Amino acid sequence: MSERANASVIPFKMDDESEDGELDQASAGNPVQNPAERLYLAEAVRMAEAIVFASAEPVSEKQLAARLPDGINLTLAMTELQQIYARRGVNLVRVGDAWAFRTAGDLAFLMSRDTVQQRKLSRAALEVLAIIAYHQPVTRAEIEDIRGVETSKGTL
Repeated sequence: MSERANASVIPFKMDDESEDGELDQASAGNPVQNPAERLYLAEAVRMAEAIVFASAEPVSEKQLAARLPDGINLTLAMTELQQIYARRGVNLVRVGDAWAFRTAGDLAFLMSRDTVQQRKLSRAALEVLAIIAYHQPVTRAEIEDIRGVETSKGTL
């Protein structure tokens, strides 16, 4: 008996299908079911992502449409890209009629800058620095001799 006689057909069920073979309602809302169209859209999403990421300014839909392949549903592509970045540290946001990447609102605290408070040097410290700049190399004893006073550790 051959292997073919023992073989049986196993039905393949897609994740989107219900038990009776119909597509679920959740996937029915997705207008791109054809694998070729889906791949075409995925590539357009990649291109749009690169264009928006590389731009310093928000990119208008007109500019995106000019750079993407003909026949792409720009609204669908940008909506999909927006969903991809929805839970990430960077979000794709609409700015007027343009698109831009922005830091996620819940991570804004990470972007605050810690400013270093500059303190002014004392008159004695400036005097010591001036002596060092003018007479270098110079020792502590020579600095004290030039200034006429003993130099404290805080001044050096």
